[in-house]
Amino acid sequence: MASGGVIRGWGTALPEKVLTNDDLSAMMDTNDEWITERTGIKRRHIGGTTSSLSIESARKALAMSGLPLESIDGLVLSTTTPDRTVPATSASVQDALGLRCGAFDLNAACSGFVYAYVVAHGLLAIGAKRLLVIGTDTLSRITDWSDRGTAILFADGSGACVVEAVDNGGQLLGWDIDADGSLERLLYADVGGYIHMDGKEVFRRAVRIMVDSAQKSLAKAGVSTDDVALCVPHQANARIIDAACRQLGIPLERTAVVLHETGNTSSASIPLALF
Repeated sequence: MASGGVIRGWGTALPEKVLTNDDLSAMMDTNDEWITERTGIKRRHIGGTTSSLSIESARKALAMSGLPLESIDGLVLSTTTPDRTVPATSASVQDALGLRCGAFDLNAACSGFVYAYVVAHGLLAIGAKRLLVIGTDTLSRITDWSDRGTAILFADGSGACVVEAVDNGGQLLGWDIDADGSLERLLYADVGGYIHMDGKEVFRRAVRIMVDSAQKSLAKAGVSTDDVALCVPHQANARIIDAACRQLGIPLERTAVVLHETGNTSSASIPLALF
């Protein structure tokens, strides 16, 4: 069995439509300075479907990898905004790409791409050779555009990568995934409804949880923050990233930050920042 996996190709996709802070100020009581100061976001992309954005980013990743389609063993799609309840959006993406492999959706919201990547490495460990991992969300579909607290944050996007099994190297040196369902009402969207968020409480807990998870991962890997070449955090809010990195002792010069151009894209956030 493989000891790990390496990324052979990657791709990203953003809708053509751009919504700036000035656009939002024409829709509600806000302005560019207020949004930028509190979030770091200047603009965000909205539009498309989860399947269409996934297909676009995946095609780029597959093309870069140079691998034949028939060699892909599985497709893992992380999304909290599927096109429909059944069938899984990953099945639609698989068909459009011309793949004939197992495909499934995974919903872990903003943590989704990390979950998907860890799951992919688990599949490699039990015999899979090449996997397509996608993180896509179209949060504009579940955003209340009259709610200033959420409308300024959320957006749409997709990122994908092709991971290939290798016998030496490529291991996930340390990882941490966790959940706390008791906090679900801090940030949620009921089926058919809009996103609701307790912004102050989410901020407070997000910083603590991100720092704790990073420290656990570093400890498992046996490395320190000085050994980390690049930190790629979830692109939720510039203040959250700043606070978490400051507590971890990671300078922003070694931190990938793109949210000023993308907003919070949930599952797409990390691949958009990384790739």
